[in-house]
Amino acid sequence: MPLIVATALFMENMDATVIATSLPAIAKDIGTNPLALKLAVTSYLLSLAIFIPASGWTADRFGARTVFRAAIAIFMLGSIGCAFARSLEGFVFARVIQGVGGAMMTPVGRLVLVRSVDKRELVNAMAWVTAPALIGPVIGPPLGGFITTYASWPWIFLINLPIGLVGIVLATRYIDPVRSEHLDKFDGLGMLLAGLGVAGLAFGFSVAGLDLLPWPSVVALILGGAIFMTAYVLHARKTPAPVLDFGLFELPTMRAGVIGGFMFRLGIGSLAFLLPLMLQLGFGLNPFHSGMITFATAVGALGMKTVASRAIQRFGFRKVLVADAVISSAFLAACAAFTPSTPIPLIVGILLVGGFFRSLQFTCINTIAYAEVDPPRMSRATSLMSVQQQLAISAGVATGALIVETTLRLRGETAIGADDFTPAFLIVAAISAMSTFVFARLPADAGAEMSGHRPVPTGKAEPIAAAETADQRMGG
Repeated sequence: MPLIVATALFMENMDATVIATSLPAIAKDIGTNPLALKLAVTSYLLSLAIFIPASGWTADRFGARTVFRAAIAIFMLGSIGCAFARSLEGFVFARVIQGVGGAMMTPVGRLVLVRSVDKRELVNAMAWVTAPALIGPVIGPPLGGFITTYASWPWIFLINLPIGLVGIVLATRYIDPVRSEHLDKFDGLGMLLAGLGVAGLAFGFSVAGLDLLPWPSVVALILGGAIFMTAYVLHARKTPAPVLDFGLFELPTMRAGVIGGFMFRLGIGSLAFLLPLMLQLGFGLNPFHSGMITFATAVGALGMKTVASRAIQRFGFRKVLVADAVISSAFLAACAAFTPSTPIPLIVGILLVGGFFRSLQFTCINTIAYAEVDPPRMSRATSLMSVQQQLAISAGVATGALIVETTLRLRGETAIGADDFTPAFLIVAAISAMSTFVFARLPADAGAEMSGHRPVPTGKAEPIAAAETADQRMGG
């Protein structure tokens, strides 16, 4: 089951970035310019942000399996539309359709896991799901460049069809048709306010610093999003079943997963944006070679799966989250020391080990958030986590871009060089490291039911029988 969900999430995460290196070729074929085609990227993000809040209620109403399969089918339909689009309007519309499918795939796929997998096995399940989420954005740009160079750009979208068909067939066979027994009334007004709020913030953060829109427009988007989100918060306080349940913040583990996860993901999320730019603009590498180097982070992420559950069982969630936030941030900061003369094997080694620790941290965050959530609120929890991730990624890209642009202006230069990325890597690494203070406030036994770890009282040895019982629970 985790592999089924992972396949769909890999398809979505890869597709979100694979288009970047192919924009010039697509623009030439459909008769527009590459800058105008940036609307295809932003329209996807906008659609994604608007429809995520509705995913939880939709899964409760129609069943997680049904919605998950429908989301894959809608994403495939949008992919077909992109492949055969012959105008800017048609291409943007197809990307909006993809965004609708993607908005349901991520939270509903995670909901399938947390409702179907025993909590004691959730760490292993999340490890399988976390890896493709990290691999997709890394493999997307080089794969897009390869397909565009040696085949044709429509295949970037058509390769989603066999992946999607396999996902639908396997979901039908292995995922139970479970529906919620506690269906609440749909919060239509909340959906409108939250959708506009998330869309304004995510879209505004996504285009900030990228010179896609004038700064007054960017500020208006972010300010408008903040106003709508404020209105939503006021509305949610009077609604028994809001689409985004901020009451979940009362749970320490969910609060740490959302707030600490946002800070960590904001810093780490900028890596996929900053590193390829530095390798191409600063070091003079072509997109394919740049992508092959950054792929090392994906290899490290895959290696994490084999040790995640053992590390969490041995040390517990709190210790792993605190220590790993510092380690991951240190490897992110190490990218600031890269220069055109840095040996490629050294760069690859740092990215590989850093990818391992980042993947471990994401597995912990994505698991601990659900430790105290009761079944009736699980769908709202997955929606809240998905919104947090979308906003964090958008804010990470905006932060990285803004720091590079500011550094460039302070230096009085017009062409971006390798040195312009140094402050950006250091600042986003510091932001990620600050998540340590959030994770350190978790109880010592946070997520013990999932990890099998029980804190040992000071000055006492852990009984052998208790340790053996924990091993048996984790299958170790």
